[in-house]
Amino acid sequence: MTDRQFTFPTAEKLKSRKLIQQLFAQGKSAHVPLLTCHFLIDPAPLPVPLQAGVGASSRQFKKATDRNRIKRLLREAYRHNKYELLKMLTNQGQTMVLFFIYTGKELPTLQQVENAVQLILQQLQRRISTTKPS
Repeated sequence: MTDRQFTFPTAEKLKSRKLIQQLFAQGKSAHVPLLTCHFLIDPAPLPVPLQAGVGASSRQFKKATDRNRIKRLLREAYRHNKYELLKMLTNQGQTMVLFFIYTGKELPTLQQVENAVQLILQQLQRRISTTKPS
């Protein structure tokens, strides 16, 4: 794989408030220790097959620096592990939006976050493979 594959361009960042509301209202979720992922398959037309966002609870992590670190770790882990899911969506002609929420109680290491993201993405791949494209 080339370095170009491990990018997280602006077009892939979930920023649309309307789409985020739709995701939480109509989407489903997957859970692993430390992480919850809300997802919606085939929402309104997207410029790219996969968009993602990340978040951390301000109730659990009072300091903004801690929340920002968690979000950086989530984005980095997602960036390194998204390609199998992206390839599957592209092959099936589907689109998907994701939102990762860190649910752990302690500040994580990159390895812990990476393992959680890998497990979530594997769950999503299994769900997509059982879903028929429309």
